[in-house]
Amino acid sequence: MSTSNELINAKAVTGIEGLDDILAGGLTRGHMFLLEGEPGTGKTTIALHFLLAGARAGERSLYITLSETERELRQGALSHGWELDENIHIFELTPPESLLNAEHQQSLLYSSDLELGEATKQIFEAVERVKPTRVVVDSLSEIRLLAQSSLRYRRQILAIKHYFVRYEATVLLLDDLTTEALDKTVHSVAHGVIRLEELTPNYGAERRRIRVVKYRGQKYRGGFHDFIIMGDGVHVFPRLVAAEHRGRYIRQQLTSGIPEMDALLGGGIETGSSTLILGPAGTGKSLISMVFAAAAVARGEKAALFIFDEELGLLFERMKNIGNDLKALEETGNLLIDQVDAAELSPGEFSYRVRRCVDESNIKTVVIDSINGYQAAMPEENALVLHMHELLLYLNRQGAATFMTVAQHGLVGDMQAPVDITYLADTVILLRYFEAKGKVRRAISIIKKRTGSHESTIREYRISSQGMTIGEPLDAFQGVLRGVPTYLGASKPLLEEDVQ
Repeated sequence: MSTSNELINAKAVTGIEGLDDILAGGLTRGHMFLLEGEPGTGKTTIALHFLLAGARAGERSLYITLSETERELRQGALSHGWELDENIHIFELTPPESLLNAEHQQSLLYSSDLELGEATKQIFEAVERVKPTRVVVDSLSEIRLLAQSSLRYRRQILAIKHYFVRYEATVLLLDDLTTEALDKTVHSVAHGVIRLEELTPNYGAERRRIRVVKYRGQKYRGGFHDFIIMGDGVHVFPRLVAAEHRGRYIRQQLTSGIPEMDALLGGGIETGSSTLILGPAGTGKSLISMVFAAAAVARGEKAALFIFDEELGLLFERMKNIGNDLKALEETGNLLIDQVDAAELSPGEFSYRVRRCVDESNIKTVVIDSINGYQAAMPEENALVLHMHELLLYLNRQGAATFMTVAQHGLVGDMQAPVDITYLADTVILLRYFEAKGKVRRAISIIKKRTGSHESTIREYRISSQGMTIGEPLDAFQGVLRGVPTYLGASKPLLEEDVQ
């Protein structure tokens, strides 16, 4: 079989953008790869992606199935809207009728010896007939059962490998791990090994992830990567590595449109920095983040809101009542709002959504409301800080200003956050309730700002139908952040009663 040098040197793309990114371009041609995972993890769907990518490039492909029928394969492809054209040949390997005869099975000859030899012969004949450049063998569990012993199984795999090398075909072996899970025979023989896993959280949809276990002579993106199976096929979300993304931008100071807020922040928030807004429920964390998003749109920039906790209709109505019409801003096309379902979304997919939004729409203001909801999307809580670190570092390097909210437990006194990411944020805005003159009031302060100076004062603020109003520093009170301050003397008047 003659193949051009360009075809040999190029990678065989899998047809899945994220997986090709993980594999540094695809599968090295002329080699054998193992795709393993328990039933239901998506092996067949990925294999069909692989063959369809070859068909689009005009290559001949062969799907050798020992476990599924041709009809089942075509039905599975149709469920994703795919038609398997004439460049994709399906060879349904079935044992000859003589081997299914009960009398034959009772003979002194081991039927497995005859079956294995006959199966291998049929596979080679199909390859001779089609002369493919891409081959899928589904699945190795059937061959392992026919071989019975690990020695005969290894010999058979080596025979298949050396046979396909002659044709310079790229082979994808599927293994459903239903027999001898500890058998690493194919791991040592294959050029590369890709593993699929499925996790079932206590609540919500299953989570799938993929990992490259081995890839000879090729640097790849290690670790686990989330993926999902949708109507149009498999989508892989490569793990975000912020060090690989370095953007150029001019650092600027962004204002909120509220002079007292900007004074507290030493003039505003810098681009390429992250801001964390901390406080108990109802203190206005979402409002402050929306104020900065609205100010960005007013400047002619684009902003994106990723909402975990609140239904959008309720959010629109609530913000409109305090003078911030998010729906109108969204209709301008400069405010992108994404309702995130934490129970259905993996951290990898969320990072991908944010990255795509920033890259494709040139977003310079990003709001994540809230980290509490983001934490709920994590299958393992101890990985949350690492995910947030990479995401924030990436956004900073793209010159985006990121605003995050965290709801703390409690209302006054000593309060705890479900996750501490204050050290990751460049700026931390602290909101508190406090009691004064028989009323519950709100206070705001800046406890950290890496990118410049800021006020060290504590100011009262109120939320009304006109939005957010910030008062003078509470210099006559001691213990405001504890919730029950001590009055020390005459001070400037407090703000009027909050209007909700």
